[in-house]
Amino acid sequence: MTHASDARVQRMRPLPPKRPVIVSVLDVGTSKICCVIARLTPRPVGDVLPGRTHLIEVLGFGYQRSRGIKAGAVVDLEQAEKAIRLAVDAAERMAGLTVESLIVSLSCGRLGSETFSVKYDLSGSEVSENDIQRVLEIGASYKVKDGRTIVHALPIGYALDNNRGIRDPRGMIGSSLSVDTHLISADAVPLRNLEISVNRAHLEVETMVATPYASGLSTLVDDETQMGVACVDIGGGTTKISVFADGQCVHVDAFGLGGHHVTMDLARALSARLVDAERIKALYGSVIATDSDERDMVTVEPVGDDDVAHQVTRAQLVEIIRPRVEETLEVVRDRLHASGFAGRVGRRVVLTGGASQLTGLPELARKVLGRNVRLGRPVGVAGLPDAARGAAFATAVGLMIYPQVAQIEQFSGRRKSMALAANGGFVSRMGAWFRESF
Repeated sequence: MTHASDARVQRMRPLPPKRPVIVSVLDVGTSKICCVIARLTPRPVGDVLPGRTHLIEVLGFGYQRSRGIKAGAVVDLEQAEKAIRLAVDAAERMAGLTVESLIVSLSCGRLGSETFSVKYDLSGSEVSENDIQRVLEIGASYKVKDGRTIVHALPIGYALDNNRGIRDPRGMIGSSLSVDTHLISADAVPLRNLEISVNRAHLEVETMVATPYASGLSTLVDDETQMGVACVDIGGGTTKISVFADGQCVHVDAFGLGGHHVTMDLARALSARLVDAERIKALYGSVIATDSDERDMVTVEPVGDDDVAHQVTRAQLVEIIRPRVEETLEVVRDRLHASGFAGRVGRRVVLTGGASQLTGLPELARKVLGRNVRLGRPVGVAGLPDAARGAAFATAVGLMIYPQVAQIEQFSGRRKSMALAANGGFVSRMGAWFRESF
């Protein structure tokens, strides 16, 4: 896919407009690893949603508790490989297909954003497709700091002779064409280690997609992305932020706080095992106190054979959980203000990710962030199991949507055709090459 010296992640070619393809995606998180195999079928004429050119039908789904991953980064190659292998194997068995390469989520490596503008001389001629390709290539050649890798180079606006706000300059005439580009980058070493863990499972990384970008693609509606919105994905080990405005992703950020930190707080305060603390958080956890909390009792299982079970009130759980969640939301608020995009967000925030499902979280977020808040769940996908339709799987669905918008990033070719599932063998690969070439 890429090496640290390349300074950029390998990109994928646009989807064929007239025939279905099968894509495989892998969401590597701190709490879970999820593989999905899906068929993408071109939508009928007149049935095209913004950013959705294809219908998505899930064929295979595999899910594993994450191992060897901390804050989205690989900390144990052997354990990470085993979890990835099991998740992919389950999806392959369900789909009846063999996966060769994957579109992989990326939340580690200190994701960061830069915005810059590049200019291309037209000499008064009409803007052609080649001109657009050229100005995008110039933007993609932007040099990042040593040790960083470009994950995305997203054009967010064109200008002709300094007349800004042009969405599609094709066919227009001008002396110079410029493009504002949103560059998303990450530390090269964690990215490379994630790729190695996938390669060790005898799989290839087709491309990597920044998790906050993928979550925004799956949970935001068109009106929100046009007016301005922040998507906050609260995962197990990290919280990711993406800002969309004028229909484009204009900023991303991530930091190492998430639902696992709440679980750790509960385990320490209640002297409970992590698995029991996670269960208590999921079943009884809340950040908003109610009148009955002092009367409702929760049993905490003993840690060792010599211990005995004890009980706590739900009010005590709120006292443990709320400070950590408030801290996370305060960091989100501060990061948005520091980014300079707080004004572009307006008054709209969408929460997603597994940890966003804590009872009372939207109400607390409205208070801390001072904005309208709703819970975002992935939409527009057929065939997902009921257990995988919630906010925890927003990134996985976003990875399936990404190939439909990948054509705006045209700064690198690909070694292979796509993250296609195949029944294996020379004949199937030759058939795929023939269909794509003619």
